[in-house]
Amino acid sequence: MNAMNSEGYTTADGRKIGGVMMEMKNITLRFGGVKAITDISFDIREGEIRAIIGPNGAGKSSMLNVISGFYVPQEGEVWFHGQRRAPMKPYEVAQQGIARTFQNIALFEGMSVLDNIMTGRLTLMKTGLFQQAMWWGRAQKEETAHREKVEKVIDFLEIQDIRKTPVGRLPYGLKKRVELARALAAEPKLLLLDEPMAGMNVEEKEDMCRFILDVNDEFGTTIALIEHDMGVVMDLSDRVVVMDYGKKIGDGTPDEVRNNQDVINAYLGVAHD
Repeated sequence: MNAMNSEGYTTADGRKIGGVMMEMKNITLRFGGVKAITDISFDIREGEIRAIIGPNGAGKSSMLNVISGFYVPQEGEVWFHGQRRAPMKPYEVAQQGIARTFQNIALFEGMSVLDNIMTGRLTLMKTGLFQQAMWWGRAQKEETAHREKVEKVIDFLEIQDIRKTPVGRLPYGLKKRVELARALAAEPKLLLLDEPMAGMNVEEKEDMCRFILDVNDEFGTTIALIEHDMGVVMDLSDRVVVMDYGKKIGDGTPDEVRNNQDVINAYLGVAHD
């Protein structure tokens, strides 16, 4: 990686990474008297794959929930595209162009794959509920356009043959892919992935890695992900921020993080003073 500046940087494989898209400034999050996150700052840059890693209980999912608007920190600021973000509901954050998947799959089991992915378009729909129910005029044209977008996502993720299958009948790995499809259907500027490969076998992980890289490369989507598989993290990520006990203990390229003694100690379980 070349030296970073306000305009961005160039990766080792020649990809151009832009300026700061999102910045977390001195974020502190408490639940009662317990601090889940303590004074953490880092940024996410346009076009990069940014990993958030750490041992269990480090506060990674809490941080993702702050980014996506599910939690509002007691201290610190979230900045998006150069503007401080006021406290928002998750749907308002989604309307800003931020989509996510969840650690525990959150799909509608009785609905088809196609209908699940269509729900990812809800924040982009302009016609009212009455027009949609009557399915006439502008609502009909809008739904047709949304279905075309969804079909492109289905083709991209190679799930054409299960598009009409109820999600509840699918194996775990395919459900994860459908959840990714639903997030992509929202056409996000920033895609948040919460353990996208948890519970997958080797072949399923390889497929998911390929799709994440393709999403970043072909759509130009900025990605922030939480993942426990260190091999995956080091292969996928441009930069990595490391959390432990709610604090930031490392931040840099995969090589920099891999050689950081605090990170080594955290993952090897060295006793804390």
